Amino acid sequence: MARVIIGMDPHKRSATIEIINGREKVLAQGRFGTDRDGYQAMLKLGRQHKDRVWAVEGCNGIGRHIAQRLVADGETVLDVPAKLSARARLFDTNQSRKTDPADAHCVAVAALRAAGLRQVTVDDTTVALKLLVDRRDALGRARTETLNRLHQLLLELVPGGAKQFLSAPQARALLSTVRPRDIVGRTRRQLASELITEVAVIDKKIKAANAQLTELVASTGSTLQQLNGIGPSGAARLLGDVGDVDRFASRDHFASWNGTAPIDASSGDHRRHRLSRAGNRRINRVLHIMAIVQLRNDTEGRAYYRRKLAAGKSPMEAMRSLKRRLSNVVYQQMVNDAKRIRTGPGGQTGATLQSSAAGSIPTASTSDKPLPGPARAHSRTPALAFS
Repeated sequence: MARVIIGMDPHKRSATIEIINGREKVLAQGRFGTDRDGYQAMLKLGRQHKDRVWAVEGCNGIGRHIAQRLVADGETVLDVPAKLSARARLFDTNQSRKTDPADAHCVAVAALRAAGLRQVTVDDTTVALKLLVDRRDALGRARTETLNRLHQLLLELVPGGAKQFLSAPQARALLSTVRPRDIVGRTRRQLASELITEVAVIDKKIKAANAQLTELVASTGSTLQQLNGIGPSGAARLLGDVGDVDRFASRDHFASWNGTAPIDASSGDHRRHRLSRAGNRRINRVLHIMAIVQLRNDTEGRAYYRRKLAAGKSPMEAMRSLKRRLSNVVYQQMVNDAKRIRTGPGGQTGATLQSSAAGSIPTASTSDKPLPGPARAHSRTPALAFS
């Protein structure tokens, strides 16, 4: 039972803290730099109090760097969501102004009153996966941008331009057929040649990134790539953004988090649901790509999609239904992987579209299920209670 809470409002170069006891009495305050000397001074002040717990706002954002340093030094750190500290500020009449000391006070009070806050742990493989897949996505965007500029130049150099999906060797072979004599044409050809070289370099980086992602995903013991439509990039995105799948109370809460669960918009006797545009859009994109791949092949996903069309749904509604179903499949696969890793080789195997991940295909209608109700306490790590 912690008796002292150290609330922190972190910034890039500074951190403001306030130390309170279980009765919200302020014991100490201070503003410290995040360099080596400032950090050591802040740590020294905090360690003057026994049974202490650090409460840092935004441990997945601006507070990550300082929270990880504290955890590495053996301190107990809780992640306080910004919305929770803002709520504490709203109900604290003495802290109406938003200043760094006021923010640190609200973070400490929020950590003192709230239950089930996530305890920060040392970065593991999932963080490395997230970093690598972010880099892979950035390379993909850079390749698309470079190809767009190349297509614009080729349209001026070659009658009719080039085909949509163009590789670097194909573009170079096409450019070799063009020999403009005017200054404008030669300049366009020179720029196009440079862009082709850039595409070739990006392709090599993408290939290396995919190989690294495949190796790292395999080291985690995940079987996500066994699902039709999930490659190394999609598996890495799921593992990196989801982290510990046990933090989701059910597959419905997972669907709500990734934005595939529709929102109930019923009124009176008229019952309807609307599209959710909230949630983690990166995971939503992974599920969308998974659905597209399944539609292109003879899979249970395509059969399910056609049954939804036959039931009177529009193509867009059927696609949303399929994504909602695939969300259940991915969730169950990750749950099974977590159980297998915890129990050893005798654990369960992955799920398919016919498995209990989504119920019986012909009768289940998970796509019509709205957002789930409030979840019961299901913290990622053992929660620390305060009084």
